[in-house]
Amino acid sequence: MQIPLYDRIRPDESRRRDLLILTLVFGLLFLQFLGHFPLIDPDETRYAEIPREMLERGDLITPLLNYVKYFEKPVLLYWLNALSFSMFGIGEFSARLACALSGLGTVLFSYHLGRELFGRRIGLLSAMVLGCCTGFLIQSRMNITDIPLTFTMTAALGSYILAARDAEQPRAGYYYLFYLFAALAVLAKGLIGMVLPGAVIFWHIVLTRRWRILKEMRLVTGLILFFAVAAPWFVLVCRDNPEFFQFFFIHEHFERFLTTVHHRYQPFWYFIPILFGFMIPWSFFIPAALRGFWRERTLPGGEARLYLALWAIIIFVFFSKSNSKLPAYILPVYPALAILIGALFDKALNGEFRPLRRPALAFGCVLILLGCGAVLYPLAAHRPLVTPVGGGVIGAIFLAQGIVALAAARRRDPRLLFGGLVLGSILLFLAVPQFVFPLFSERKSYREPGEIVKRLAGPDAVLVSQGLRQGLSFYAGRRVAIFDGAGEIEFGSKIGDQSAWFLERPGFLALWNGPKPVYAMILRETLGELKVGSAIPPRVLWQSSKHYLVTNR
Repeated sequence: MQIPLYDRIRPDESRRRDLLILTLVFGLLFLQFLGHFPLIDPDETRYAEIPREMLERGDLITPLLNYVKYFEKPVLLYWLNALSFSMFGIGEFSARLACALSGLGTVLFSYHLGRELFGRRIGLLSAMVLGCCTGFLIQSRMNITDIPLTFTMTAALGSYILAARDAEQPRAGYYYLFYLFAALAVLAKGLIGMVLPGAVIFWHIVLTRRWRILKEMRLVTGLILFFAVAAPWFVLVCRDNPEFFQFFFIHEHFERFLTTVHHRYQPFWYFIPILFGFMIPWSFFIPAALRGFWRERTLPGGEARLYLALWAIIIFVFFSKSNSKLPAYILPVYPALAILIGALFDKALNGEFRPLRRPALAFGCVLILLGCGAVLYPLAAHRPLVTPVGGGVIGAIFLAQGIVALAAARRRDPRLLFGGLVLGSILLFLAVPQFVFPLFSERKSYREPGEIVKRLAGPDAVLVSQGLRQGLSFYAGRRVAIFDGAGEIEFGSKIGDQSAWFLERPGFLALWNGPKPVYAMILRETLGELKVGSAIPPRVLWQSSKHYLVTNR
């Protein structure tokens, strides 16, 4: 029997070559034009402003947002962004770099995990599935905490199964990597960095009845490593801020999960369409990739498939049960699903195309409908997020991808199907930001007004915002006084005397009519009130569809 070329190459040599090629290809996708678009409010600017203030104050322990205490998230992304700012300067590129590298690292680790569990070809297919998942690519290029969490949790869960997969020769080094990355996951987003990997491992041990793993896991020395990495910051921040423990651990964990206190309640099924949309084009193949994982658990490779399915299902169900939901929460399930989908395509390349046929037909039909919808959307929608030209380009990509999928299903050609999905995803990723982000950022970014304030306002000027606009602090490089609601920094607004920075409407009018120069970001309806109700008429410096930047000078 002829041995395929990819198996004839020496393992170490092929691994280095694969990693180099994947790094070059996906590094280009993850890093290109990273600083081209402004940071989007509120998430991206929040996680850029906190490390900017850390560097300004020289304090890397206590997070402040708009110069008041902000304890909703742990410190890992703040530290990574502060390091990036120190190396490359403060800007959009450096604010997004850590997350982009985390996304790239997740793709590379998925290759390593897929290769170790199933072989080189599945490792490559897995990396390509995840790296060409349009939703994962776009979110990895945004400055959000869920991307470092996804990388650290993927490395933790992957390291565990690589340590435990060989019952005769457990690999201690991977167990220690599990503890290290679980600790970093806690620093990325809190207790879920420990709870979710623990739940997946618990059910893996129970369902496989491999109780010996508990003796092999280096629990004592591993937990010492875990706490040595995860605990110091929590100890220091609690020492300096006695209010941290109750807010972070009680309010931000238990109340967030069990109640609707954060006003992010969505129904249980909320993440089903999110997963479907964000994992396009691969989402159509998820049911086929999961099918039979329990029935085949005793076959060669079956335990690894069982573990990957548990990884995806447990995390998905956990966040579905939570009363606080945002689209990025389920990002940690993508790598496990990518490896399972890679294994599915590997079977098709070996001649077993049948499981792909129906998903490919469904995908092709849906993509053709989406293509027609994308062309019509900017013509029919009120205030669309894309121009007619952009809708035409995106629609053409959808149509072409759908036609290729139908042709591949008809010809039972897995190479044509996989190649069409990869190429279409890359083209879609390159097109969407160019056509969607300009209009989207116009509505969700405060770069232009912030830069106007930074250029015009002197040290004695006061910057005011009607409601919290986090991008103003970042782009203006100064504190913002807030009136008409403190938003998510309400907790910090109550610590110490903040009366000069959190105003009621009369306090804002008194400041406006006072001797200091005032730059104010206000809503459209407030402009008319300011013209009538103030002694100094407002001068408009910038405006959008909803907001005005005005000054009393």
